[in-house]
Amino acid sequence: MNPNYPGSTQGQMPPTGYGAPGMNPGQMRPRGPGPMNNPGYGAPPKPGPGQYGMPPASNGPQYPNMGPPGNVPGKPPVSMHNNMAPGLPPQARPSPMMPPSSSRGMSGPMPRQGMPPPTSSSTGMPPQSRPGFPPAPSTGAHQSPPSGMTMTDRYGQGPPSGPPSGPSMMSPSGPGSFPPPPGPGNFPQGNQAGPGQFPPQPGQTPPGQFPPQPGQAPPGQMPPQPGQPRYPGGTMPGQSFPPNYPGGQPMSGPGGMQQPAGPKKLDPDQMPSPYNPPIVNLGETGPVRCKRCKAYMNPNMMFIDGGRRFQCVFCGAATDVPAEYFAHLDHTGRRIDTYDRPELCLGSYEFVATKDYCKNGALPNAPAFIFMIDVSYNSIKSGLVHLICERLKEDILVNLPKEVGQEESEVRVGFVTYAKEIHFYNVKGNLAQPQMLVVSDLNDVFVPLLDGFLVKLSESEAVIDSLLSQIPEMFAESRETETVLGPVIQAGLDALKSADRSGKLYIFHTSLPIAEAPGKLKNRDDRKLLGTEKEKTILTPQNNFYTKLGQDCVGVGCSVDLFLFPNAYVDVATISEVCRLTGGNLYKYSYFQADLDGERFLEDLKYNVMNQSAFDAILRVRASTGIRAVDFLGNFYMSNTTDVEMAAVDREQSMNVEIKHDDKLNEADGAFIQVAVLYTSVGGQRRLRIHNLALNCCTQMADLFRNTELDTLINYMAKHAVRTSLNSNPKQVREGIMSQVAQILACYRKNCSTPAPMGQLILPESMKLLPLYSNCVVKSDALQGGSEISTDDRSFLMLKLNSMDVSSTQVFFYPRLIPMHDLESHGDRIPAAIRCSVERLRDNGVYLLENGLSMFLWIGHNVEPQWVQKVFSVQSAAQIDIDKCKLNDLDNPVSQKLRDAINSIRGERCRYMKLTIVRQRDKLEPWFNHFLVEDKGNNGSASYVDFLRHIYGEIRNLLS
Repeated sequence: MNPNYPGSTQGQMPPTGYGAPGMNPGQMRPRGPGPMNNPGYGAPPKPGPGQYGMPPASNGPQYPNMGPPGNVPGKPPVSMHNNMAPGLPPQARPSPMMPPSSSRGMSGPMPRQGMPPPTSSSTGMPPQSRPGFPPAPSTGAHQSPPSGMTMTDRYGQGPPSGPPSGPSMMSPSGPGSFPPPPGPGNFPQGNQAGPGQFPPQPGQTPPGQFPPQPGQAPPGQMPPQPGQPRYPGGTMPGQSFPPNYPGGQPMSGPGGMQQPAGPKKLDPDQMPSPYNPPIVNLGETGPVRCKRCKAYMNPNMMFIDGGRRFQCVFCGAATDVPAEYFAHLDHTGRRIDTYDRPELCLGSYEFVATKDYCKNGALPNAPAFIFMIDVSYNSIKSGLVHLICERLKEDILVNLPKEVGQEESEVRVGFVTYAKEIHFYNVKGNLAQPQMLVVSDLNDVFVPLLDGFLVKLSESEAVIDSLLSQIPEMFAESRETETVLGPVIQAGLDALKSADRSGKLYIFHTSLPIAEAPGKLKNRDDRKLLGTEKEKTILTPQNNFYTKLGQDCVGVGCSVDLFLFPNAYVDVATISEVCRLTGGNLYKYSYFQADLDGERFLEDLKYNVMNQSAFDAILRVRASTGIRAVDFLGNFYMSNTTDVEMAAVDREQSMNVEIKHDDKLNEADGAFIQVAVLYTSVGGQRRLRIHNLALNCCTQMADLFRNTELDTLINYMAKHAVRTSLNSNPKQVREGIMSQVAQILACYRKNCSTPAPMGQLILPESMKLLPLYSNCVVKSDALQGGSEISTDDRSFLMLKLNSMDVSSTQVFFYPRLIPMHDLESHGDRIPAAIRCSVERLRDNGVYLLENGLSMFLWIGHNVEPQWVQKVFSVQSAAQIDIDKCKLNDLDNPVSQKLRDAINSIRGERCRYMKLTIVRQRDKLEPWFNHFLVEDKGNNGSASYVDFLRHIYGEIRNLLS
């Protein structure tokens, strides 16, 4: 449920989504708004250039024989799907007449008033036969779009005019060459190496396209049009896989391939207005629901009996419409108020919940944030306490989250310090000075005060400022080296419970909790066990204390965000359980120094506090007949098999849902999924956020492969491998991934491709990067331990990966490597990324590498002295101070562009990435080379070419 919804949606009507009722031939649109009235949610605007398939006037002519450029040595290969602008990531688009490659695909634009409705969708599909149901998938070969219709991407560029892009060959393509056309039987031919040829060697054009970077449309997806809302009547989760669900008899997917629904995106903070999901308040009656399965009203429900009842698309039951919700139907069978009600025309929306949806039948209070600061010797000596108190006062608390339209935040705040005792502070607004209350009995923790502990910032600002000024002075002479942690979390939990509020605990902790108290841990670190069969003994919790504590936190709606500042082992595998179960975040700053690491820590803290979150959340997935949710992956707690419980959810948290196909599906009816999240907003309002997804069903396995969402599949496989690694040895995990990849590709070769010699490696177009990404997963630090990584770092990465969304795992497994030595020639754009291989580095170049958590600036030893002078104010690369993690603010274009590019890339991530400067042939270069994932690893892990050979052999063994 990650809340990243970029994109502007001003003033244009979306095309009909899968879940939105379609327009039938001859159908008239309900009367639009009058001149003085605002249009409803579904009212169409006048089309502009680039809408309804018309290219913008600025595009210029499209020449019929103009194809995409051939691959240029040294640059990322150009996919036949992609039409790349200089410096921009490739933009993939589906071929005409194919079923949409994801639920982002829309059924077609709505007609303008006064014009007849279209008889086919923008992808050439027949009109929907039933309102609210998706069109049947096309199984035909590639066809041209209707005359005058051109699919356009977000930049207004039309698709390549050459032959359609089918599966490409595994051998290098010459300039202007195109992949073979689809073979007989409407099956794509597949990616082939020529007879007797093997996958390309390093330095040659790689198979298929370059791994997509964040911000671009995933392979096979049509980017949303500028200004168009993307989810009319059918929302898009993080990614859904596959958009064409296999019909017919149940199957577990090709070659055992699972069918996961990608991370659901919950928080709308990054969706520019008016794209925040509209809030629907139906008063005391509450949301309209199906009487049998309790599904919520959505655009796919069919109204019958003159609008007096509706038929549920999930269970088929007919439910009476409440009198206050009744509206007449038009001659098409659609309600006349469809476009005035978000729940009838949009895929994502919110309902205001009634008391029936609240604990104990009472509306909730606004949440609270409790800041709990370790004041032990290590924390004081590193400058952490002084830094926290200073910046909390200046620019953290003033950025507390608030509801849209509110002048001030309703979030309450409280403060605790601790080492071997716990100190509560009374900061009531009418006090002249804050008051400290000490709890020394850690075996029976209690909250010594209620009134004055959790306060509104605006009412106690002066007292809070005084407290934060005094804390560093009060503990300046502290010599306490032992700390507690379990009682601290218990104290915060009890404080929120006593105040009847949900909320967050911000805990700033420095060392292993070894003091005599509940939750005491022993040092069990043994890095040599990583990568062996015994590694699970140090990657799983050493006891269940923090697991039970996390479950108690979920029951109260108390999320725990841990900020760790260790100089030694702190047993992340054990204490992170409270973060995993409560939906909290874990941050780790090893060997923290305020002057070097302070900026990174403060940016992370500020981002976290400002972040819009949902509190005390419960999620349930409903699916139509024939499919059901069977497994969930992510950081949360489940007390039963259906409800996902999260004390808090923010944009860093995502989850995967595995959907099982266990009954025959009707290709004409489609498949439907609804995700409902009951939560408390930052303003204290109980709400229901609803996401709806409508999917096509298909009977041809080729359609399933054609529309597979690779990035979602990799995300799912990686999270599943993380869970498996806690119960199996690393070798079994790696072999399991490789076996699954080989089975998937062997299934495609056996069932979907045309006959070809066994010397050819054939891959489906949508999965031609599956071997590349799979090798990156196998080599990842989150799954493959060794002497290069500490036990705590391994546990930290496993926890982080378990909550990553699709775009984050893309760059985590295949980092971006960007040339930075020629920024001036690219204007305001960041240069295009190159392949992650040491062979792509030039000794007179400068390259930036980032994977969402780490950032490196690699500087060749022959880089131009003028460039070094302009950026670092020294004469040569050898004189650069690599201990600095911040570039000088120099007044010249080169320095300014480099800093702007770094800040822009940092702005794309949820975590602030510290810059590490690496000189060629320096001691830090092996660390940098570790992230060049196409090469052989320092620990002996396979290169991409070696992995491809291995998979090729596995496929041959399966087929022989």
